[in-house]
Amino acid sequence: MQKQIGDVTMINRMDDPVCPTSVDEATLADAEVLECPYPTYDLLREQAPVFRDPRTGMYVITRYEDLRMICTDTARFSNHRPSNDHANLTGNALLAHRLFQEKGWVPGVSLAGRDDPEHRQMRRVFDEAFRPKRINDLDPQVRNLAYVLVGNFIDDGRCNFVRQFAVPLPLIIICHQMGAREEDIWQIKEWTDAWFKGTGFGLTAEQVIWSTEMEIQAQHYFQPIFERLRQEPDGTLLSDLVNTEIPEWGRPLDDNELHAVMMQDTFVGGSETTTNALSAGIMLLARNPDVWARLKDDPERHLKTFCEEVVRLESPVQGLTRTAKTDIELHGVTIPQGAVIDARFAAGNRDGRQFACPHDIDLDRRNAASHLGFSSGTHYCLGAPLARRELYWGFKAFVDNVAEFRLAPGENDLRHYPNYALRALNALHIEFTRA
Repeated sequence: MQKQIGDVTMINRMDDPVCPTSVDEATLADAEVLECPYPTYDLLREQAPVFRDPRTGMYVITRYEDLRMICTDTARFSNHRPSNDHANLTGNALLAHRLFQEKGWVPGVSLAGRDDPEHRQMRRVFDEAFRPKRINDLDPQVRNLAYVLVGNFIDDGRCNFVRQFAVPLPLIIICHQMGAREEDIWQIKEWTDAWFKGTGFGLTAEQVIWSTEMEIQAQHYFQPIFERLRQEPDGTLLSDLVNTEIPEWGRPLDDNELHAVMMQDTFVGGSETTTNALSAGIMLLARNPDVWARLKDDPERHLKTFCEEVVRLESPVQGLTRTAKTDIELHGVTIPQGAVIDARFAAGNRDGRQFACPHDIDLDRRNAASHLGFSSGTHYCLGAPLARRELYWGFKAFVDNVAEFRLAPGENDLRHYPNYALRALNALHIEFTRA
């Protein structure tokens, strides 16, 4: 359903979003709900802030203050994931594990899946690799790449923004830091796509085999890079991760841990999320011509807040899981020890108790950066400073070079990949006039 407003084609949030009328109708384990989960989030926040999803058995948390509490209370909430208990795997998880054993490396526990003290010990390696000076030094590279990418399509008057800009900007940056060749970005993109498609619900054995074998291809691409950097450190971020010893462990990360870091913490965490935020931002601007006009008028004043509002509203990471370390009482519901908790950051980011007019872009919002898009507490996203730079320069290059734009008529369905944790547009075709 489309309507014309000025020179911008507007498309409704979704023609027919799933809008449950009661908690009894609610679930998040449904592709159509995930396509536009916000009505379901609204219902759960008000009527069932602790909701046991009947399809997954997980306890879904949707209020901002509860989510902040979960992120900061490491005594009661664990980042441990059942998939790391290799001795207890069954079904598709066991199938994937055996494939890794036979053909590649069983991924170790990622940074995001660890609790203190191991998390703190391992994170020090990342903190050094992502130290402020190193990120500051990347700023000219991010800026220049953003303007080059826009320059590649600006004379065409149209583009697929996802493929031609949102994917290559963060992926090229992370490739440079992780020892991968820039010309391999589309192969790496296939691997990261396969990884997060492999995290979906209800996968067949064939789908699990495909996703796992794609990840094993990536492992065999990066393994020689690990081995070279052990012999010839080169000062890159990956070189630091390969060679820095964790004092309490008496060793650096091993191959299995490095492969988990490369796929989960670095390439998915460090590129997919920024890609999805860039795409979401342009989609939101197309739907909100008044916001576009204000950005064009004074980007220096409004652009940083716009970046935060994009992450808040569209939350590239919709949620992550925790495990209850003990029985927990919350809003009259007992969450039993060992239960899996779905910390739904995207729902908290639209909580009216924290954000006035939570479904709207507000370029004057004073607390925009208090969103949970990068999590909070000890597991706060260590790549957030780089992601913010990429978003800023990505949108700045677009604003500086484009006078007016619209969604290309008849070419967009604005659908997202069906994924429980990540929110990613399939494509975003736009038409524009050059500034």
